[in-house]
Amino acid sequence: MILNLKPEDESVDLSQKIRNSDDVTRDYTIEQKIGQMLMVGFRGLSIEKESIIVNHIIKLHLGGVILFDYDVPTQKELRNIRSPQQLADLTTALQEAASVPLFIGVDQEGGEIARLKPKNGFAATVSHRRLGERDCLSMTRSKSEELAQTLARTGVNLNFAPCGDLDKNPQNPVIGAKERSFSHQPHKVVAHAVEFIKAHHRQGVLCVLKHFPGHGSSRQDSHLGMVDVTETWGEEELIPYEKLIDLGLADAIMTAHVFHKEWDENHPATLSHPVVTKMLREKLHFTGVVFSDDLQMGAIASHFGAEAAIEAAINAGVDVLMFANNSSYDENIAEKAALVIKKLLALNKITQNRIDDSFRRIMTLKKKLLQVC
Repeated sequence: MILNLKPEDESVDLSQKIRNSDDVTRDYTIEQKIGQMLMVGFRGLSIEKESIIVNHIIKLHLGGVILFDYDVPTQKELRNIRSPQQLADLTTALQEAASVPLFIGVDQEGGEIARLKPKNGFAATVSHRRLGERDCLSMTRSKSEELAQTLARTGVNLNFAPCGDLDKNPQNPVIGAKERSFSHQPHKVVAHAVEFIKAHHRQGVLCVLKHFPGHGSSRQDSHLGMVDVTETWGEEELIPYEKLIDLGLADAIMTAHVFHKEWDENHPATLSHPVVTKMLREKLHFTGVVFSDDLQMGAIASHFGAEAAIEAAINAGVDVLMFANNSSYDENIAEKAALVIKKLLALNKITQNRIDDSFRRIMTLKKKLLQVC
């Protein structure tokens, strides 16, 4: 483990400030607020004082990191995850570098989508579809408890799961074909997602429900390019998100990079004010943190410049901008994104109030994280 990574003037533990302040926006600089809106991926099984990610956590006040077991650009394994002890040491060191507690996230849905794999010494998991087909809530509860325990023991505090997507197209290359949906029936998706999320809460881990407003009916993979669901998406795909929000179990929600001309003629969901603000916040009454899906995925990167995507996502209502750094890799992506946001503020293309709204929601979720831990 790496100790005392923060310089002395950054060594104050600010978690107590998160716990006690009614309006944390008064206590932080604009640079800190912007930093909290960024989550990035990086390379390394361990970190040192000279690591780029440490510099960004300290100097940019980075809000979170996402970890992977496999590095797609180089097609090499062991990107961040080698073993339970190594992962626990890494997450401890990352948190020690941060003045504000980090979101440390992974995609650990179960089955094929699991970054913590048995071959690296982690417990085996079961896919959403297998749990839904078995349709035994006690089994889902047990398997989800085991999965969440693995995350908690290794210092991962945010799971990008469960999927609220309906299994409307079993041949869907990104949802159905990878067994990432509990069912095509909304009530069954809700029932199993409830057990999944509650199991995580018992272990002190928060969940990010995805992929709003539903990716299960698509015919294409948004990792590769624009996905149009105008002819396939149905209103029933909102039901799992609506029910889980009503139950108070949606800690956070991740958007999908899917396009529907009746939602927005110009933008996919992640970049769409009608989807994120009008549909999710106003229609479904969601007041929590919205994470973008990876802004480096083909659906965004191939159609929008980085600055345009950041501007649109923030104005749409997204709170945390995800740069997974695993489609392409840019070790300075966090610094570049922070500079873009400051530029957009200076040009009045985004507002201070908009930044404050996101920062307030992020800190509320981090306060919840401190409470469940």
